[in-house]
Amino acid sequence: MKAAPAGFSNLEEIGGDDQEVTPLELFFDLVFVFAMTQVSSFLANHLTWVGIVRGVGLLAVLWWAWVTYSWLTNAIPAEEALPARLVLLAAMAAVLIVALAVPDAFGDDGVLFGLAYFVVRMLHVVLYTLATDPETRDAILRLAPGFLLGPALLIPAGFLDGSIQAVFWIVALALDYGVPLVRGVSGFKIQASHFVERYRLILIIALGESIVAIGVGVNASGLALTTNVIFAAISGILLVFALWWLYFDYVVLAAERRLVSATSAERAALARDSYSYLHFPMVAGIIFIALGIEQTLAHVGESLTVIPAVALGGGGALYLIGHNLFRLRDTGTVSIPRFVVAAGACLIIPLSMYVSALVSLSALMALFVGLSGFETVRSEFRQAIRGG
Repeated sequence: MKAAPAGFSNLEEIGGDDQEVTPLELFFDLVFVFAMTQVSSFLANHLTWVGIVRGVGLLAVLWWAWVTYSWLTNAIPAEEALPARLVLLAAMAAVLIVALAVPDAFGDDGVLFGLAYFVVRMLHVVLYTLATDPETRDAILRLAPGFLLGPALLIPAGFLDGSIQAVFWIVALALDYGVPLVRGVSGFKIQASHFVERYRLILIIALGESIVAIGVGVNASGLALTTNVIFAAISGILLVFALWWLYFDYVVLAAERRLVSATSAERAALARDSYSYLHFPMVAGIIFIALGIEQTLAHVGESLTVIPAVALGGGGALYLIGHNLFRLRDTGTVSIPRFVVAAGACLIIPLSMYVSALVSLSALMALFVGLSGFETVRSEFRQAIRGG
């Protein structure tokens, strides 16, 4: 095997099992804050079923770009070599262009979106290939055809519209998401604590979108701070608190212990399934809840229409289902209370079309806050993890 080029060759030795999340990684994530905001705005401006499907497609594309770089920066400490740092900053610039093109990614800016996204993904493969050891290099080259062909299909998709454009997007996502599942992730090395911390931080970013949605819902509509608006804002922030609590109180602790205890052979597969795949429904659920909160604040005294109602209740259900799938993959068990509350969140969807949006949001908040309190007091799994 060829040695890594000068400037990259010592990166494997610099990194270690105790590697912490670096300022460069946090800086890199800032551009994804903007990208998620753009997706949230896209959904708010396209409250149709086609718009929702397209919004999910945009979120899936951006999520997978972030995922691939989370694996890359877990493998190499990019701050320590100037060439690697410059490649990561170039990728940030390309992600910014992708984010700027999001509002019209299925229209006039489709080609720009596809080109910029391909650059993001190409830089990832190039840096991964140059900066890692021979075993990891072979692993990334095994996945490279799917990692490059999928994003490449988004370029011609920008010239198209309608059903044929949708087919290109579906095939692109299937290739990109499918190649690690089909070809496997053997050969990749995972620093467990660092990897878990990266996903904690991206969940925080997604939860931040929900907080931003409260302000957008009030300010975009120029609402006076009436009692109803204030109560809706408080209900929204309490719901966000509960979302945070349900993930960070004990779930993430149990997951980190499981990843740390996994053998090197199974750790990469566990990281792929539990984090790269199964965190996506959690992030999507949070984004949909944010949309529901924003629409509630904008129409606090009215009933929600179908799509905002589905976003609010369905987003809550999706978030909890993601949690249970995550737990099932890690421990082989599920939380029955979380399934029950997910079902309750689904029941809020039809309710939302007959009562005021404030009542709907308050009901969802009560379900999630109640679940958080119940698990804190009664969950044996939590007690086992936190020791009391």
